[in-house]
Amino acid sequence: MLLGIKVDIDTERGTRIGLPNLEKLFLVHNIPATFLFTLGPDNTGRALKRIFRPGFLKKVSRTSVLKTYGLRTLLNGVLWPGPFIAKRHAALMQATCRHGFEVGIHSYDHTYWQDGVSTLPEDKIQAEFKRACDTFLDVFRFPAKTAGAAGWQANVKTLRAYDAQHLVYASDCRGTSPFFPHIEGQTFQALQLPTTLPTLDELLGRPDYPESTLVDYYMGLLKTDQPNIFTVHTEIEGMAQLAFMERFVIAAKKKGVVFKTLAEIAQPYLENKQTTPVCDFIQGSVEGRSGLLSMQGAALTFDSLSQINT
Repeated sequence: MLLGIKVDIDTERGTRIGLPNLEKLFLVHNIPATFLFTLGPDNTGRALKRIFRPGFLKKVSRTSVLKTYGLRTLLNGVLWPGPFIAKRHAALMQATCRHGFEVGIHSYDHTYWQDGVSTLPEDKIQAEFKRACDTFLDVFRFPAKTAGAAGWQANVKTLRAYDAQHLVYASDCRGTSPFFPHIEGQTFQALQLPTTLPTLDELLGRPDYPESTLVDYYMGLLKTDQPNIFTVHTEIEGMAQLAFMERFVIAAKKKGVVFKTLAEIAQPYLENKQTTPVCDFIQGSVEGRSGLLSMQGAALTFDSLSQINT
C-alpha cells in the first residue's frame, strides 16, 4: 500500500504552530510528506460569508472552528489586516524544505481563491496564481512544481494558470487515481493526484464515525491497486488532532504502508504518460463538506480523445 500525505497550510497560525508540530512528528517516525503553503495574506475572517452556504453551519458545529483557528485568526482581514504569511514565516518555510520535505503551493490568499475562483475572470486567476509562484520563488529560491488548490476549488481557468506557470503535477480534486485532467476539449499538462481519502474534518463529530474508531476506519480504506492520498491540515492534525495523526502514522507503518511524497508518487505516471488515464475534470459534492468541489470524472477512451484532437 502506497500513501502520500499532503499537508495543506491555510493560515498564519497553522504555519506558526501546526507546521513545526507535524514536521517533528514526521521526522521522528521517518515519514516523507508534501507541505503546501498559503503564502500571502491570511484573510481567514473574510470566510465568514460562507455561513450562507448549505451545510457550512453544520460543519462548523461539528469541528469547533473557534478552537481550530483561534479568535484572532477568525478576525484576520476583518478587524485588522491579514498577516503576510511568507514575510512573517519565511524561515519556518525554508526549514521545512531543509528538513527534506517536499514543498509546494496551496494558495496566495486562501480565502480569495476558495471563495472566488469559480466566478473570477481568467486574468485575475492568472495574476493570483502568478503572485503565489513569485512569492514561492522568493522564499525557496527555486520554482514551484506542484500545487493543491484551496478548498479543492479548481476549473478550466485555474488549470490554464498551472500550465502557464509550468507546474508538473497537482492535487486539486477528489478522486481515485492519478490522471491528466480534461475540460472543454482540452487536456492539461499538470498531472492530477487526487485526494482519495476523506479528510479528518469531514468525519469528526459525526455519530456514525466515533472518534475512537477513526484510525481503524482509515486503515480499512487504504487500497493496494492505486496510490492513496491523505490531505491533512496544520490547523487540525497539526494541533488539536496531533495525537490522532501519530496514531494514524503508527498504525499505517504496522500495516506495511509505504509513505512517499507527491513527487515520488507522480514520477511513474509522468514517465509513462501514454498509459496514464485522461479523465474529465468535474464538479461534485463530498459528504461532510459544504459546497461543490473539483472531482475526477470518467476516463476518456482513445477514440473519444482522437475525435477531440481532430
